[in-house]
Amino acid sequence: MAKNHVDEFREDLKQFHEMTRKFYAGEVTVPQYKSFSGGFGSYAQRGGERSMLRLRLTGGEIDRERLCFIADSIEKHKIERVHLTTCQSVQLHDLTEETVCRLIEEAFNHGIITRGGGGDFPRNVMCSPLSGVEVGECFDVLPYAQEAADYVLGLIKRVKLPRKLKICFDNGVKNDTHATFRDMGFVAQSDGSFTVYVAGGLGSNPRMGVKAAEGVAPEKILYYIKAMVDLFTKYGEYEKRAVSRTRYLQNTLGADGIVRVFEDNVRENLARGGMDITVSACGVSKAGGGEIHDGRVFRQKQDGLYAVSYHPYGGNPAPAFFRTLYETIRGMQDVKVRITPDEGMYIINLTGGEAKKVLSVTADGAKTLFERSVACIGASTCQVGIGKSQELLAACLAEVKKEKFADGVLPRIHISGCPSSCSAHQIGALGFRGGKKPTPDGPKFSFAVYEGGSQALGEEQFGCDLANMLVEDIPVFLVELGREIAGKNMTYEQFRKAYPDRLKEIAEQFG
Repeated sequence: MAKNHVDEFREDLKQFHEMTRKFYAGEVTVPQYKSFSGGFGSYAQRGGERSMLRLRLTGGEIDRERLCFIADSIEKHKIERVHLTTCQSVQLHDLTEETVCRLIEEAFNHGIITRGGGGDFPRNVMCSPLSGVEVGECFDVLPYAQEAADYVLGLIKRVKLPRKLKICFDNGVKNDTHATFRDMGFVAQSDGSFTVYVAGGLGSNPRMGVKAAEGVAPEKILYYIKAMVDLFTKYGEYEKRAVSRTRYLQNTLGADGIVRVFEDNVRENLARGGMDITVSACGVSKAGGGEIHDGRVFRQKQDGLYAVSYHPYGGNPAPAFFRTLYETIRGMQDVKVRITPDEGMYIINLTGGEAKKVLSVTADGAKTLFERSVACIGASTCQVGIGKSQELLAACLAEVKKEKFADGVLPRIHISGCPSSCSAHQIGALGFRGGKKPTPDGPKFSFAVYEGGSQALGEEQFGCDLANMLVEDIPVFLVELGREIAGKNMTYEQFRKAYPDRLKEIAEQFG
């Protein structure tokens, strides 16, 4: 991270300390504090007795020095809950007033800027987690994500956005970052250029992105980012927060209008010039070696090197894990950690022997596709949450585990505690969104169920309504569904294609 940004924002921390003091002293309300503290990547948790801090990590990348800092911080401040987010950040939870104020200073001292981690700012810039090492990728997009992150950090004090702006980069393989339906997404092409999508997003009234440009030279990306910022600040809604996100520009301007204004902005920016970038390749200098075969190990495009996947249940690694991982990789050349958009991580640039060691210390994680399910932090912690996402996921995992289904019998599910879609429930094979439903005994907590969503490039679609189930019925539904699929010796995807109506029939028994 550029040093000038650390210095630029450090002075702002005095305001954070003072506002945090006032909040814990009862001098400002929860909404007042939220509107301020979010801009520093911190929010009060539900109940207002503890805080969380979100570490801004471009592309989710953590080198050994930052991994050491996280491990040290967890031990020093006795942090007992850590969460990996779907925006490739690390959240530290249950922090006291003193701890959050000290920790944000210490993060800055280690070059980790939390500014803009929440609030109405450009958020953490996302990137394909295996960029630079993935077999079949178009090219390494991480250097461009890093340049974009540096640029948008510089906008925080200069530009007032209507609401948050999420920018991401995809290497052209899996669309892990949802580049085709974010506020702004750059998708790598085989000819070395980017295709740019804008004004998309999940949540209430989700929209796929509008294809706004093709054949974009990578060194020109900042002209396009500025064009999107200018579009949002000119035409975005500043008064009604419910419609302040970029996707609502599709309602006011229409897709053609968005493209027209965007193109005009790009032309003006290019005419002014001065925003070209030059990047250095993030190469790997070590020699590979050794053979290893495991379902959590992936061959990199560098000969003899591997990436190990680790998905802690619900995206909640044990706090002590960070120390264990650091001690394991501290002597391994070029090894880094990449947080994934599905609440997991990859440890990359490993030789065969190194991969075996990393496999050993990550053995407590998910083994199956279903166990790699995604859940937001949920209403037990989040101020705006409705459903308790983490508790529901834990209950589902416990019941399904008893059945010992083969991998693939049940899909990965996505659980969001509210319509905000922090787990991306709208693009899951099965997605769940927290709410309430009327019953003879009065309103009860429930989750709306969606099915058939997809993030795959060229196959993107939002899931369709399937049912609205009471919380306690959802684990039973998944077990019944799994039993029927297993009885036919099929995977979930095979079952859904072969029996398109049966899924709805099973769901209706519970909804």
